[in-house]
Amino acid sequence: MIGEATEHLADHTGPAIGGFLNASFGNAPELIIALLAVHAGLFDVVRGSITGSVVSNLLLVLGLTMVAGAGAVDRRSLLPQLGTIAVAIALFLIPSVPGFGGDRNRHALVVATVPVAAVLLALYLATVVANLRRHGAQRPATVPEHAWPMRTAALALAAAAAATAVVSEALVQTLQGFGRALGLSDFFVAVVIVAIVGNAAEHGGAIVVAHRGKTKLASEIAVSSSAQVAVFVAPAAALLSLLFRHHLTLAFRQVELATLAAATMLVALTVLDGRATRREGLALVAGYGGAVAAYALAG
Repeated sequence: MIGEATEHLADHTGPAIGGFLNASFGNAPELIIALLAVHAGLFDVVRGSITGSVVSNLLLVLGLTMVAGAGAVDRRSLLPQLGTIAVAIALFLIPSVPGFGGDRNRHALVVATVPVAAVLLALYLATVVANLRRHGAQRPATVPEHAWPMRTAALALAAAAAATAVVSEALVQTLQGFGRALGLSDFFVAVVIVAIVGNAAEHGGAIVVAHRGKTKLASEIAVSSSAQVAVFVAPAAALLSLLFRHHLTLAFRQVELATLAAATMLVALTVLDGRATRREGLALVAGYGGAVAAYALAG
């Protein structure tokens, strides 16, 4: 339903804004899951799900959309969003590096996290305003006859995202027991399984849209979702955690920072020519397999 509603919204707004709206509604479950985990003191789960969401959207989802439907992509829209992810990774180093050799949840790193989160949220707002202004002038001249009314599509998207949030939360509760039963670490469950479940909306929607030949919209969904997790969901969860008994730091592990940087660089090189091929899609999916192997080794 989210994929269908996004496609009809994009008929009115264009692929860039359509992808942004899909990511905005689709990432609601991610933020809800993060806050629930913070409340329970599951910091590795929160940071792991943030890392896994960014990496899985960039490599797995974008790769599968390229396999499902190769075509042109809007590099003028995608590259700036990848740039915001790169800025976020650089800022994550501020609380992360001091935490490499000690407790990553200590109060000093909470203090270091707050300004980083504030800067990321300011960057997010500035980017959103700039993108909406630029792409608002590029709305389609005509709307297909089969397109849903814009209000209907927006309401369907909101309702489907709300239902996804409920289902995602229920699945996460089940997956934690599943991980313990199989002897998987909380980090691996969060960075791989919870991340995929929490982003099911974007995953399914992007692949459905790509299969219908709308590669630009599908690529916007995958990259916009990754950017929003990095520069909105992560800092928002950190700042909102100050209202709870447990406070979240944005002190990530070395393997998390490395896979985030590698995924961002690989996707930037892939979309640089403005084309998406199935071979490149398979390379991104293989890259995600390498990231999963690294997470398994890191434990």
